[in-house]
Formats: sequence, C-alpha cells, structure tokens
Amino acid sequence: MAARRRFNFLARAAALVGTLLAPIAHAQEKFIVLASTTSTEQSGLFKHLLPQFTKATGIEVRVVAVGTGQALDMARRGDADALFVHDQPAEEKFVAEGFGLPRRPVMYNDFVLIGPKADPAGVRGNDVAAALKRLGATGGAFVSRGDKSGTHAAELRQWKLAGIDLAAAKPAGYKECGCGMGQALNIAASTNTYVLSDRGTWLNFKNRGDLGIVVEGDRQLFNQYGVIVVNPAKHPHVKKDLAQAFSDWVVSRDGQAVIASYKIGGEQLFFPNASQ
Repeated sequence: MAARRRFNFLARAAALVGTLLAPIAHAQEKFIVLASTTSTEQSGLFKHLLPQFTKATGIEVRVVAVGTGQALDMARRGDADALFVHDQPAEEKFVAEGFGLPRRPVMYNDFVLIGPKADPAGVRGNDVAAALKRLGATGGAFVSRGDKSGTHAAELRQWKLAGIDLAAAKPAGYKECGCGMGQALNIAASTNTYVLSDRGTWLNFKNRGDLGIVVEGDRQLFNQYGVIVVNPAKHPHVKKDLAQAFSDWVVSRDGQAVIASYKIGGEQLFFPNASQ
C-alpha cells in the first residue's frame, strides 16, 4: 500500500512538473524560419540585426541562407515562414502567384564589379555594361555565381545590357561556380578573376588577395532588398503572426535604425528605405 501511495505521489509530481514546463517548452518553440540570401548572412548583417529583433519580441529567427531563387522555391513549398531577398521582379512574381503576402521594401545597397587591382582587362570606371562588354570581347576571366541567386539575376541583366547573349554563347573567360557569394569571391581571389558582388559581402570579405573594386557607382547596380510573409492561404502551417511580427519590425523605426547602424570600418553596408 505504501509503495502504491508513493507511486501515485510520484506520478502526480511528474504530471505537475510537466504542466509547469509546458509553457517553457512552448516559449522555446517561438521561432520562424527565414529563407534569405547568402549576402545578408555573409555580410554579417544578420548577426547584428537578428539578436535585436529577438530581444525586442522574444521570437527566434532561424535563417536558411541560399540564393534568392532557392529561397523563393523553399517558400513556395511552405518550408519557410518569411523571405528576406533581393530580386524584385522574382519577388513580385512570387506574390502575384499567391504564395506571399504583399512585399515590403526594407533596405538597399549596391553591386560592385570586383577584379584584379592591376585591371588587366582595362574595365575600370562607372559603367558596368561597358566593362562587361570589354570583358566579353577580350576573353577576360570572369566567375559567375550561376546559382539563380539575386546577385546572379542582377549579373545576367548586366550582360544583357552589354549586348551579350549568354544563352547563345558564353565569352571565352566566363565560368560558373554554382556557389554562394563568399565562395565566388574566394575563387576570384585565388585565380585573379573578375566577379560581380554585393558591396556588403565584399566589405566583410577577408580573403581579398590582389582584388579590389574596379566598377562602382552605376545606377544599374542598385540592389534593393524586400521582406515577404509566406501566404497562409497556400500553406496553413506557416507561422503567419510571428512572421508578420518580423516583417513589421524590420520596417519599423527601430528595425531600420539597427540596419543603418551596421558598419564595417566606419562604412555603412545597408541603407534602410522602408518608408520610401
């Protein structure tokens, strides 16, 4: 009888502990999956930004950093709660297809053409189309991400503006790595090759070798980022309310101030423009 009473007591105690711990376990599950780009991660922005969001809201953000094309595909499958990407035409198509709630602009920076400091192809300046046209004509070595990322999409637009149809024939020096921005920059550094990069990742890149910026300041190199909450009408399991809280915060005065405060060597990497 005593053993039975002891068993009942322990069972009730275990049940009570389970009840008390349930809210803690629930709180620990307060997170969203954010499909984003390698540039927002490799630039160091998320290490600066996301802890401030979690501090303000208690919501953890688990980032999957891939190319924008892959991020959009993840969200189409319902494998992410929100997107933070930088290919506006693809983002608008995603929303038009019903996969996302309205897209909101968050911030911008720019792309830069990186190359050997000696600039053997002679492309230095502020006209990216002219630079790529010269690279194509001279067979200058160029590494493309080739990964359907936002940066890759921007690069393809620039080649088109340069009058070069990559689908018909790639220039002699053109190579694709099918890789992220950091890896593409590493390849360029080790082979003294030209590459298009977002400025943020370049500024945070440590293995520069003999590389430097050879083309910048062209209006065609503008790089806009947007945030999208995945549409629960397509995927009812997405954490719409938590994702909306993230979207609301990054476009709020506080979120925009945190983005603006991220600098490397005194240079601001991203410029908030949610209110524009």
